[in-house]
Parts: sequence; structure tokens; C-alpha cells
Amino acid sequence: MDRRPELDVAFFNQLGHGHFPQFVGIVFDEVGDGVARATLELRPEHLAPNGYLHAGTVVTLADTTAGYACVAHLPEGATGFTTIELKTNFLGTARKGGLTCDARAAHLGRTTHVWDATVVADGSDRPIALFRCTQLLLYP
Repeated sequence: MDRRPELDVAFFNQLGHGHFPQFVGIVFDEVGDGVARATLELRPEHLAPNGYLHAGTVVTLADTTAGYACVAHLPEGATGFTTIELKTNFLGTARKGGLTCDARAAHLGRTTHVWDATVVADGSDRPIALFRCTQLLLYP
């Protein structure tokens, strides 16, 4: 399934303005065929009271990256999607710096998409989280 070329990085960075992705600080760096990449610079409010990265911060970055990638790959006639399942395995943490999330299509069907995302902290090539979501495509 082809990516919709008119839905580029600028489109997705604008899409989040005034909504949760902008509030959290997610910035898109790439939207390509079967892939998307977004980053997030950590701020104190991204941490849990124990001083470590809040799991919700990681899930928000991964879910947004995969969700926008889904939008970029919607088939003709689809009007949107809803997430029907997501799972995250946490393998590490971060307390400062930034996070990068790479989402890759595992399945691009006419009724569902499955996306895998890997989140890494700045300066590392080891994932701090592995994420997978299934999205149900919506039609009028």
C-alpha cells in the first residue's frame, strides 16, 4: 500500500498543533513508505514522581508515531482509524536528553494496519521500548 505523498512531515507537525502531541512535544522528522520517525526532547513533566521516565511518555510517542504513519498510508476511501490494540515492552529508561521513535509497517491491509515501533534514547542504539499496535481502518 502506497503512502499518500501529500501527507508529509510538515503536514503531520501541523496536525498536532493545539492537540496532545504538541503539548507533549512530539516532532516528526520523517514520513516515508512504510515508515515514520518522531522525536521528543525530555522535560521534567515527562518524568514520574520517582524521577524516571513515565511509561505514558514512551507510549504517547510510539502511539503518535504509529498513528500518524497509519494516516499517511490510509487506502482510498478510508476516513481514519481507531487503535484496537497496543502493547509495549519496556527495556530501559531515560532521565534527560531526547527520545527517537521509528515506526515500521508490519501489515498494511484494507481493514487493519499493524505497526511496530522502537524507541531509543539519545546517544544509544539500544531500545528502551518496543511497541506494537493494531489499527482498525474506518470507512464512511
